[in-house]
Amino acid sequence: MGNAATINPYLRDAILTATPEQLQLMLYDGCIRFALQGREALEKKDYESSYEKLTRAQHIILEMLSGLNYDVNPELCQRVASIYNFLYRKLVDACVQRDVTAIDDAVRVLRIERETWQLLVEKVSKARADVEGSDAFAASNEGMNNRKPPVSLNQADPQPATVSSDAPEHVSFSA
Repeated sequence: MGNAATINPYLRDAILTATPEQLQLMLYDGCIRFALQGREALEKKDYESSYEKLTRAQHIILEMLSGLNYDVNPELCQRVASIYNFLYRKLVDACVQRDVTAIDDAVRVLRIERETWQLLVEKVSKARADVEGSDAFAASNEGMNNRKPPVSLNQADPQPATVSSDAPEHVSFSA
């Protein structure tokens, strides 16, 4: 493994500027990549390389497992932890038993998890953009707070017209 001084500068910048959601997506990508590299090495009977790649994938799973925040949503974290434990066991079994099908099982689940996470990243990004857009709109109209409310054109309805929004007040993320 390389140290921080030998990391690709583009990769380093991508990591340093990524949101927490994007970092999680990168972990899924890395885990899938190492598992597939381990599978390829196992098929070539390069057991040393297979061990190294599968061990790296296992370490990524352990990092994701240790990053769960049970304070936010214990039930969800327990479910996700069960998936991570399954993946970890499959990767260990693949390494110890030199079992390609165990890698395939793990990669299949990892791809589903990655796809789900990608949908979450897109949804959170959109929500953040909506919030930032509404914050910018509110800031641009800040001086209008001193104005009188609009007068209704319908004389039978003395209430001014109002606009409601279903947009969230804020978006928070916790992995």
